[in-house]
Amino acid sequence: MALHFTLEELGARRRRAAAAMQARGLDGLLLFKPESHYYLTGYDTFGYCFFQCLYLGADGRLTLLTRAPDLRQARHTSMIEDIRIWVDEAGRDPAKDLKAILAEHGCRGRKLGVEWQSYGLTAANGRLLEAELAGFCALEDASDLVSRLRVVKSPAELDYVRKAAELADAALAAAHCLARPGAFEGDILAAMQGAVFQDGGDYPGNEFIIGSGRDALLCRYFSGRRRLTAPDQLTLEFAGTYRRYHACLMRTLAIGESDAYQDRLHAAASESLAAARAALKPGRPIGEVFDAHARVLDRAGLQAHRMNACGYSLGAMYTPTWMDWPMFYAGNPEPAAPDMVFFLHIIVMDSGRGKAMTLGETVRVTPDGSERLSQASLDHFVGRG
Repeated sequence: MALHFTLEELGARRRRAAAAMQARGLDGLLLFKPESHYYLTGYDTFGYCFFQCLYLGADGRLTLLTRAPDLRQARHTSMIEDIRIWVDEAGRDPAKDLKAILAEHGCRGRKLGVEWQSYGLTAANGRLLEAELAGFCALEDASDLVSRLRVVKSPAELDYVRKAAELADAALAAAHCLARPGAFEGDILAAMQGAVFQDGGDYPGNEFIIGSGRDALLCRYFSGRRRLTAPDQLTLEFAGTYRRYHACLMRTLAIGESDAYQDRLHAAASESLAAARAALKPGRPIGEVFDAHARVLDRAGLQAHRMNACGYSLGAMYTPTWMDWPMFYAGNPEPAAPDMVFFLHIIVMDSGRGKAMTLGETVRVTPDGSERLSQASLDHFVGRG
């Protein structure tokens, strides 16, 4: 088996999940999130794009229902022993296969938690599930149950996060080497992702974000690359990924030269990032982190140009996103705790002037504050020819 955690650690995670479901009065869980599968069993696949469910009973029983292409994948990457296959054929309803498994496990009349909020459960498959289990058992939303267990990282997980942070630093260094007037964005992307792969890293949960010129104001990847000019600006948001764990960085680089306004934006972003880090304390609501970041930017006259969130948790995540729960936004009451890992990002996008400034890094919550996981400089980088 290609397990990245000991059987003892995986077993302890499943016992905590069983205790959490019992505390909610649940007799079992229907798990559709690939992150939950990986966290509890080590199972690592993109097969969740099809109907795939992991059943975890309050008694610790595990059964995976998946398709034939993932049979060997599950055997190789997980400790799951009971693997059932639903067959691809015209008119096949895999929810019927799942119901038969649940009947075998004595779930008739029981209350089961479901990860309804999951990219691994489409609306269409969710409707099949509800229709098939109506009158058979009670279903309750338990989308947050395993997520709440995952948010605080174990020592083994933190080792992977720290390695991911090293890979992110290497990717940024590769970008710095190429970020000059005339450089092609495709070469920069190739060098950054290559730096991650060359040291044993993985694909990230979503694409690296890259944009220059006016496209530096975009916060999403899009198809289409250009060459940098002078002057220019280049926004990069990316992750080092190791054993599926992410550590993110974000920067807007000046190309050729910087101007006074962009220097001012960088100074405000630096102050805002420092304020957000100072507000990230165990036991305090993480909404206070957003408030601290916003106060600095608003005082600098940048309220109209900032975002309505300034970061989120990171962990082992799967496509389509590396964004994990919870997120920094106004009023979020969720308390921070030691060994949570967060991506703090400051984003300023002035569409009127066509100027961008971003600054972001990954931190670990400590017993009394937070720890930077990146060694990369937060200074304003100017790439000159």
